[in-house]
Parts: sequence; structure tokens; C-alpha cells
Amino acid sequence: MFSCYNKSIMGNKVTDAAKAAKARANAAATKLSKKQPKVVKEFSDFINKGNIIDLAVGVIIGGAFGKIVTALVNYIIMPIVGSIIGGVDFSDLYVTIPNWLGDGTGVRLEYGNFIQAVVDFLIVAFCVFIFVKLINKLKLDIKKEEEKSEKKEPTNDEKIIALLEDIKKNTSKK
Repeated sequence: MFSCYNKSIMGNKVTDAAKAAKARANAAATKLSKKQPKVVKEFSDFINKGNIIDLAVGVIIGGAFGKIVTALVNYIIMPIVGSIIGGVDFSDLYVTIPNWLGDGTGVRLEYGNFIQAVVDFLIVAFCVFIFVKLINKLKLDIKKEEEKSEKKEPTNDEKIIALLEDIKKNTSKK
């Protein structure tokens, strides 16, 4: 960085000043990094590990999955349920609470939309349950395969015991 100065014209004063400036800058940077709160360092480590990318992907996929489930509930499940119970469209279910003060109209409570939201939640919860159950089963299967593939080598104590048992059998036969 400081090598552009001509030593023959300026002498050693420039290089000494450059070295001193560099040392002061390094000291200041070290001081700043030491003053950094522990939380900031932990956050920096968290971001640099790649966990934040996994989290972002999960949120994006979760949002898309939520839209799919909402469409499934609104356009397939709820019309079927509505036709089974007599052609009721749940999104049209509401109760109007009158305004007892006499000013304007009453308040409309749309409990049909709430019922649809509960059905959405139950479907998402069931899908997550099935997914987690599947992942746990796969992990268990992989673990069992690893245990089967790892043939246990007998310990030295087990080898000695087996040898002594063989000797005992051979001596008792004679």
C-alpha cells in the first residue's frame, strides 16, 4: 500500500511514518473488535454458519406450502363439507351484533372465515406431523442399517473369556 513512495527522494521517514500509521490502524481495529458485544459476535457466527440460509429457504417453502393448503381448503375441502351439511358456504357464515348506541351499523363477526382458518391449521399441522414422522422413521432406519453394518469386534476381555471357555471345554473332554 505504501510502496509507491520513492525511498531515494523521501528517505526512511516516509516508510517509518507508514509503518507507524499501519500499526495505529491495526491497534484501533483490534480495540474495536474487542469492544464488540458478545451478542454481535454470536450473531455474526450464526450468519456465517449458513443456518440463516436454511431458515430463509424454510420460510419461503413454508409460505408457498401455506398458499397451497389455503387453496386446498377454500376450493376443495370446504365446498365438499358445505355440501355434506346442506350447501353451507363457510365463508358466508357471520353474526351481526347490533350497535346499541344507535350510531351506524352493527359489527359483523365472520366466524365462517375462522372455521376455514382452523381447518387450514389442522391440515398444515397434520402434514407437518406426517413429515416429521417420516423423517424420524428414515433416521431410525438409517441408524439400524449402520448398526447392522458395523460388526462389533469383540473386546480383549471378551476374547480372553472365549479362549478360557474353549480351554475349559477341551480340558473337560479329556
